[in-house]
Amino acid sequence: MQKAWFYEEHGPKEVLKLGDFPIPIPRHNQLLVQVRAAALNPFDCKMRQRAIVPIEFPVVPGCDMAGVVVAKGSAVSKFEKGDKVYGNIQDNNADEKLKQFGTLAEFIVVEENLVAMKPENVSFEEAASLPLAVQTAMEGFKTANFKEGQTVFIVGGAGGVGTLAVQLAKQFYRASHVVATTSTPKVEFVKNLGADKVVDYRKTRYEEVEEKFDVLYDTIGDTENSFVVAKDDAPIIDITWPPSNPKATYSGLTVSGDNLEKLRPYLESGKLKAVIDPTGPYNFSNVIEAFRYLETGRARGKVVISPFPAQHFPSPSSITQNGATFQVVSQIAY
Repeated sequence: MQKAWFYEEHGPKEVLKLGDFPIPIPRHNQLLVQVRAAALNPFDCKMRQRAIVPIEFPVVPGCDMAGVVVAKGSAVSKFEKGDKVYGNIQDNNADEKLKQFGTLAEFIVVEENLVAMKPENVSFEEAASLPLAVQTAMEGFKTANFKEGQTVFIVGGAGGVGTLAVQLAKQFYRASHVVATTSTPKVEFVKNLGADKVVDYRKTRYEEVEEKFDVLYDTIGDTENSFVVAKDDAPIIDITWPPSNPKATYSGLTVSGDNLEKLRPYLESGKLKAVIDPTGPYNFSNVIEAFRYLETGRARGKVVISPFPAQHFPSPSSITQNGATFQVVSQIAY
C-alpha cells in the first residue's frame, strides 16, 4: 500500500484527504515510478472544484511529476529500472478518460511515451515543475506558427506558463523582441528571465503600449483587452478556455516525452531554467496549504510538492501474487 491525496466529491481544497491506496501495476507500455516531486497546476484546482471532464471518484489529483523508475511493463523499451524520469502523466489526446490516479501519490504508473529522462543538472523539484507548463508554452508558439526573428508580447510573464514562455521565446524560438507583463514587485524577476522589456500592468494600460507585435501570447485569459497590442491579422493566442476575445485562438498542449527531450540541451546549458515559487517546495503533508497558496493567483513560477514519504518498494512478485490488490487496482483508472 501507499499514501496518496484524494477527493471523493467536487468542492474546495478541504475535500482533499490523505489515505491508503494499492501500489498500481504497470501495463505493457507503462512505467511504475516512485514519485520524488510533483507540481500543482490550475487545472488540478478546476478539476477538483467542478466536473469539467468525465471522471470517476475517488480522484488523486496531479499531472506533473519527477521520480525513479522501479518497475516497467513488458513492452517498455526506452527506460530501465533506476532511471530518473519526469513528465505529465495525463495525456489529454488519449482516447481514454483522464486517469483517476494522479501524481500526488508515492507511486504512479505512466506510459513511457509521456516521459523523458531527467537532465542530471536539474533537481527532481525543478523537473517536476516543468512538464505541463512548458508543453503548454511550446504549444502556444506552435499554434501561432511562430518564426525566428518575430516579436512577441506575453501577457502574464511571471506565472507557471509565462515564466517559461518568456525564456522559450528568447532562447528556443529566437524572437527578436520579447515584451511581457507583470505586477510591480515582479518586474525585475521577469526581466531576469530574458524579457527585453517588462510592462507593469499596474502602471501601464495596453492602449499605452506603442509597439505592435507579430504575436500576442496571453497566458491569463485577457485577450478581450490585450488584443490591441497585436498587429493587424497577427495571431492572438489564449491558453485559457474559452478565449475572452472571438479573434483569439485557443491553444492547449500536446503531452509528449519527445517534446521534453528537445529541451534537454537548453536545460543542461542553463539557457532554460525551471522557476519554483519561493514559498515552496511544500512537504507532501502540506498539500492543502500548497493548493491554498496556488489559488490566491500570486504564485511566481510553479508550486511544487517535495519531499514525498520515503518508502521501501516491495518486489514485483509480492504485488502480482496478491489477488486482493489486483481486485482493488481494477477499480482505479491508472
